[in-house]
Amino acid sequence: MKVDLLGSARKAAEIAGKLKVDLYSDTNSKPTAGMRKAMAEAECGNEQALEDPNTNRLQERVAELLGKEAAVFLPSGTMCNEIAYRVWARQGDAIVMDKTGHALLYETGGPAALSGLMITTIDSPQGIFGAEDVRAAVANPGRHSPRPKIVNIENTSNLGGGRIWPIETITEVAATAHELDMVAHMDGARLMNAVVESNSKASDFTQPVDSVWIDFSKGLGCPIGGVLAGPADFINEAFRIKHQFGGALRQSGLVTSACNYALDHHVERLKDDHENARTLHAGLREMKGVTVQNDVCETNLVFFDVGGTGINARDIAAGLLERGIRIGAQTETRMRAVTHIGVSADDIQLTLSALREVLS
Repeated sequence: MKVDLLGSARKAAEIAGKLKVDLYSDTNSKPTAGMRKAMAEAECGNEQALEDPNTNRLQERVAELLGKEAAVFLPSGTMCNEIAYRVWARQGDAIVMDKTGHALLYETGGPAALSGLMITTIDSPQGIFGAEDVRAAVANPGRHSPRPKIVNIENTSNLGGGRIWPIETITEVAATAHELDMVAHMDGARLMNAVVESNSKASDFTQPVDSVWIDFSKGLGCPIGGVLAGPADFINEAFRIKHQFGGALRQSGLVTSACNYALDHHVERLKDDHENARTLHAGLREMKGVTVQNDVCETNLVFFDVGGTGINARDIAAGLLERGIRIGAQTETRMRAVTHIGVSADDIQLTLSALREVLS
């Protein structure tokens, strides 16, 4: 099948130009004026030679924030996951994760393609499993089975509806992993959402795990990047794999200055995104034929089912798009809305009004 890339790009640009509210993903957040100014004035150097001051500062800050020895800046959260898997395991080993794990569903088979790894899944409520679930998943491994090597914790749980992992559960799961000669890795794409909502320190969540990363291109509003943290020898090897995967960025201070700005200005405001998500969540619950996934909205993700309306979710998404509102349709009945720095309280009211119009 021939793909018209140019035509697709033109269509995407046309849609983006007409948007009033973009709830498709927090990856669609855009740099603020202050962040752009910081980027324009950034001092730069060769990050491969450890000469970029903004990148060095960011790596040191994130390592301290997460309670780890060292950290490395990478282009994306997906690369953070894939490099961690590559460092911790070898071909034929297995990663244990929930069946909704990002690395299983949304990283184009990266664990298999890049590191030759298998994935063992756990079917857990809202993406949060416990120590006994890990034991059951790796019970009686023999010479003919993949060697379980990594337990993957996704905090917050995306397809679980943005649920926050209890710190006690993380501690128990990590302890069990270590007991079973495994490592615990945290996919912390939205960890800072969990931090501000729970009024905890980031290190409270991350101290039990061996490696962890946080994303800067979601709720924190940066154009690119994630930072992977862990033991010094782990990060040293991660730098090597980063280069092997094509992740050299050279004068990365242009983008890491945005990340430093986000740590200074955009963390506490994540609470605004959560409040907006709760407003949307409450409004959806009042609509006939609409069922929200969770009784409680904890962070910035709202999943809802429109099966009871008799209208296909993709048709609803198309109707909203005609009105300048973008919300993702995951299946014929399931939709996901994500609040972020580019969405205001007024935008939520506009969205609810447009959705009522489409459903009527």
